[in-house]
Amino acid sequence: MPRRKEQAECTVTDHGSARLAFAVDPEVKASNLKRLRRIEGQIRGIAKMVEQEKYCADVIVQVASAQEALRSVARALMRNHLHHCTKHTLETGDIKQRTEMYDELLDLIYRHLR
Repeated sequence: MPRRKEQAECTVTDHGSARLAFAVDPEVKASNLKRLRRIEGQIRGIAKMVEQEKYCADVIVQVASAQEALRSVARALMRNHLHHCTKHTLETGDIKQRTEMYDELLDLIYRHLR
């Protein structure tokens, strides 16, 4: 019998000032890493353009492209966070945890996902 794919559950653990997520969906992680590696290449290309004194408008177009690619990764992360972490907290968390999740989401939207 084929193994059923286990649903990823977002569990956050505090390690000092760093929070770590566990049980992240491997497909989502791989997709985000692949996108980030492409963006890393874009950034290296932009740096090379600056070193070679390429036309400013051309560099600006490439910077805008890299920014949109990063926004795309952020949207994918937000989608995953809503589908897993937020859903889990709202379904199983106590009132304090649910309030903290709500505040975290508002902060993400207002400060980072404009």
